[in-house]
Amino acid sequence: MSLAERLISTLPVGLPDLFNPWHEHCPHEIADDGPAARLERLALHLDCNPAFILVGEAVGYQGCRYSGIAFTSERLLGEGSIPRIPAPAGRLSMRRLPFSEPSATIVWKTLQNLGIAERTILWNALQLHPHKPGNPWSNRTPTPQEMEYGAPALKLLINSFPTARIVAVGKKSEGLMVNMGIIPAATVRHPANGGATLFAAGIAELMR
Repeated sequence: MSLAERLISTLPVGLPDLFNPWHEHCPHEIADDGPAARLERLALHLDCNPAFILVGEAVGYQGCRYSGIAFTSERLLGEGSIPRIPAPAGRLSMRRLPFSEPSATIVWKTLQNLGIAERTILWNALQLHPHKPGNPWSNRTPTPQEMEYGAPALKLLINSFPTARIVAVGKKSEGLMVNMGIIPAATVRHPANGGATLFAAGIAELMR
């Protein structure tokens, strides 16, 4: 099994209001895209020797739900902006315009400005999409119990890249790591809700 397959095999499937992008079909995905395509993109993303692993909170409906990669949107993939991943031939979702996640745009712009995009892996503490009941195009804050579903994959990812510096993006991510006995190299502000400047400053400070 590839690393991507081993990581995804640790995640539960079919839980209420928790969507697994690599095992479950989304009713709004394009027919030519789906779990297998998302898994392939994740495998390509992981195919590097990273200096940094940035760990966010959870999968979002505007980003990883369709892209298969944390902090990565349909729009960014379509523009060919993501290292190691060729732009898809068509759309990923049936939405009139491609999904564009603000946090994803901020994260990749920061990594590219600092010259570390090629040497960074993006992940989520919970690699499942927590959404409101009956509304897949929504996000909700995962419960502490739900966050624990991501622990096996996070441990496997960190062990697979022992020289990479682990960065918690936000308090939810940091909290899971603390519960696992993992001390991140740094905790930076999540870029959402006005945190873009502090996020970029935190990553720049880590490099110094």
